[in-house]
Amino acid sequence: MKIYHSTCLFCLSFVFIPATAFAYVGPGTGLSAIGSLLALIFAVVVAILGFLWFPIKRLLRKKNVYANESLEERLEQAPMNRDAAEDNPSNSDKPNQ
Repeated sequence: MKIYHSTCLFCLSFVFIPATAFAYVGPGTGLSAIGSLLALIFAVVVAILGFLWFPIKRLLRKKNVYANESLEERLEQAPMNRDAAEDNPSNSDKPNQ
């Protein structure tokens, strides 16, 4: 088991401690690399927000449906406005709809 850990540590040291590279990165290559990196970051953020937003939106929609139902129930149970009943006496015998 010790040999496995030491081998993994040795291999990872090559990845995380790179040697100095004497290379020129021109402006076209640099801008392309920066643009690709920004696009990748943006895509990851949008994907995460998309996966999080769908359940949140569904919960908010359910909450709004329940709120609207209770508002409709309250409106149905509320007494008719007196001014409206006085203006139109023919509707006073009919129940609220």
